[in-house]
Amino acid sequence: MMCAGCAARVDKKLNSLRGVKEAAVNLASRSVLIVFEPDEITTEQIKKEVDALGYTMILDEEDSGEDAEAQLFRRLRFRTVTCWLLAAVLMCFSMDWIRLPPSGLKQVVLAVLSLVVLVWCGRGFFSGAWKQLKHGAANMDTLVALSTGIAFLSGNYDASVMITAFILTGRLLETRSRNSAASAIRGLMGLAPRTARVVSEEGEWVDMPINALRPGDRVRVQAGERIPVDGYVREGEGFVDESMISGEPLPVRRIAGDKVLAGTMVRQGSFCFQAEEVGGRTVLAHIIEMVKAAQGSKAPVQRIVDKVAAVFVPVVIGIAVLTFALWWICDGQEGFSHALQSAVAVLVIACPCALGLATPMALMVGIGRAAENNILIKDAAALENIRKTDALVIDKTGTLTIPNKDIDFTKAEDIPLAEREQLKPHAAEAVKELEAMGIELWMMSGDREDASRYWAEKAGIRHWKSKVLPKDKEDLVRKLQAEGRHVAMVGDGINDSQALAAADVSIAMGKGTDIAMDVAQMTLMSDDLRHIPAAVRLSGQILRAIKENLFWASIYNLVSIPLAAGLLEPFTGFQITPVWSAALMALSSVSVVLNSLRLKSKLLIFP
Repeated sequence: MMCAGCAARVDKKLNSLRGVKEAAVNLASRSVLIVFEPDEITTEQIKKEVDALGYTMILDEEDSGEDAEAQLFRRLRFRTVTCWLLAAVLMCFSMDWIRLPPSGLKQVVLAVLSLVVLVWCGRGFFSGAWKQLKHGAANMDTLVALSTGIAFLSGNYDASVMITAFILTGRLLETRSRNSAASAIRGLMGLAPRTARVVSEEGEWVDMPINALRPGDRVRVQAGERIPVDGYVREGEGFVDESMISGEPLPVRRIAGDKVLAGTMVRQGSFCFQAEEVGGRTVLAHIIEMVKAAQGSKAPVQRIVDKVAAVFVPVVIGIAVLTFALWWICDGQEGFSHALQSAVAVLVIACPCALGLATPMALMVGIGRAAENNILIKDAAALENIRKTDALVIDKTGTLTIPNKDIDFTKAEDIPLAEREQLKPHAAEAVKELEAMGIELWMMSGDREDASRYWAEKAGIRHWKSKVLPKDKEDLVRKLQAEGRHVAMVGDGINDSQALAAADVSIAMGKGTDIAMDVAQMTLMSDDLRHIPAAVRLSGQILRAIKENLFWASIYNLVSIPLAAGLLEPFTGFQITPVWSAALMALSSVSVVLNSLRLKSKLLIFP
């Protein structure tokens, strides 16, 4: 997929298929997340439908999307370099820096060189346009193929070659930047080692690929090695760095019976463990899939862009035809050549790439950056909603506080509250920061009244309730919503799931229950509650980048199309030529990508 029109067309086709419940196409990552009923449609049938549109779908189980992107980049780089070399040679002949004796030979050489550029370097544009034409559709390839083809046939060889060179350059820079934006996923995938040391049937330790591991296999790890799969320690002990999962800065001791997770690193000691969850069932694999799904999801604002993109290319072609007709009629002797140049300039400059990349690129960078900082976001809609939050309901035990271990619960009534449990580190700081953002906090607890009051005061929370049931938490969420509030709910247990499901934004603690994490739109992998205000700030930064991208992409098209059409030419003599149109079009897409990449350095989790 090369432009917003491509993405919109694939999205429309997939969502129309019987058996497909939902499909979200992401232009920035060139990926699609599909929820479907396997009894009604298979992945092979889905692939066949997409391939029939003129695109190539790569299924996860048959090939690596990352490898395909790498191959695409290498081919694109080779063609771009070749195109510029041929353009330089053509310019030497065109400007008579290299003279050819017979006068007619110059035009033949220019025609041959430009034809080589179009057939070899720019063939992707023509093949893509032909595939779209067969299905009665048009996209960016259509615009480029029309403009370069018309320039070549009219004898404007310089323009046809330079347009191809600039557009290929823009696409190369865009692809490179997109790969940089996907670094969060590659970083997570790189945490799991490729091989594991296991006991063979003969009782010897051998290295084997981790995809060959099965539940029950005995695996050995030592200091400096990453744990390949999830499992339970059976022999030995060690200190494991789990910061990438839990956010805890210090390694934790793991002894017989303790659970260990794929991707974490043994800092000291060595032990044998029994594999439990392997392949796509590990915690790390779930995190990777969650981040991929979030990066592929759509923010509500993107749906408006999709509707615009679906009609953008046909409208541009209509404007180009109108431009040609008006100049041909109004410009006398120069009418035809001027009309042709103006129409080509319009076709080149009006590319929907920048508009299509504006939202998904910012989301991909921001969500990836959040994952690197232990905030897992399930869908883009949560990012828009959390920014509107003005009330936050938070569970006490396990969320705001940590129960102490080794307590004699038969004497719980006699134990001071400060020793039943502890306030999580930085909890009071997080509460203070949320209130400074204008968010009102409510603490809900099933605990007795004196304990609830004590911990609410300790955290600095003014509104609290004790002895509540799961239904009471949901009722409070709905009561606040009825008052016109945008409510976020933070919890960790099964008893929080009702309220999490009812809230506008649901946030689960990573050390909580699977049910809470399944329901929640966001998961905090660390016990540090400062990640909640960080998520609010993150939302604001991502939305600001999206608005900036959409604004400049829209302004670009509103200003550049009339200038390319020659609106000011009768009054000032100024008009954008086809070659400059190609350069500006490439620059617009790259600028959107670069503005999104700024999020990688701006997203500081803690001030």
